[in-house]
Amino acid sequence: MEKRDANKTACNYKEQEAAFIKKCGSFVHTYAESFFYDPDQRVVEAAKMKLEHTGYVQSHSKELAIELGLRDHDVFLSELIGLLHDVGRFRQFQVYKTFFDAQSEDHAKLGIKVISDTGLLNELSQTDRKIITFSILNHNKRVIAPTDDERNLLFAKIIRDADKLDIFRVLSPYLEPSDGSGINQKFVEEFNQGIQCDYSKIETEDDRKIIRLIWVYDINYSWTMKRIVEAGYIDRIIECIMPNEEILPGLIRLQEYVKKKCNERSNEAL
Repeated sequence: MEKRDANKTACNYKEQEAAFIKKCGSFVHTYAESFFYDPDQRVVEAAKMKLEHTGYVQSHSKELAIELGLRDHDVFLSELIGLLHDVGRFRQFQVYKTFFDAQSEDHAKLGIKVISDTGLLNELSQTDRKIITFSILNHNKRVIAPTDDERNLLFAKIIRDADKLDIFRVLSPYLEPSDGSGINQKFVEEFNQGIQCDYSKIETEDDRKIIRLIWVYDINYSWTMKRIVEAGYIDRIIECIMPNEEILPGLIRLQEYVKKKCNERSNEAL
């Protein structure tokens, strides 16, 4: 009897969480679609693109959490974070006409403000709200803020992986052969060392490509890395960079790292 009651309770929780995801999804879609009526077509197209991106990241976050063997509630949190992670992007582009945080404002902080103002998460526990806030605030940073909370770190890693996986997809159609402008020498040095570059120091189109390659070192789970490799994103970026012997050590380091990460078990990084 007790076991049947426990199973029934677990089913009720899953149904409640599914309903909550649906409720939040409705909010995100309604909020995003409100920008579809902006007189500036750039805002409309940006909103549509970010709404599509949101759907992919939501799906990736859920899939990754399942792959990691997380319990049902943690899969729910992962999916919810993926759904809400870029809420700030819509207002950001409408106001500033850019997605570049350094030239506008931190879209993660803006998103948390939008979510907080709606009271959307009020029915969740304080612990869950803290995890969601930490993860969203850190999904777009060069590195995750120091934390002693292992759960904060876990969910921040999941959303960062899910987000980068889809950003590779979003940016791939815009890749073009090098325009010959070269690579910032500082970026060459950091790439060869496998160090994350400062986005604000971008000077050329090849700099942008180098930054995308360095994202690879910030991929936390083998599941994500395999998806990136299978889609050919890394090879495509390398093909579009001007041949440069200076970055050869970095390319060798990168290929070795990718191979090692792909050979890990998915839960090794937990």
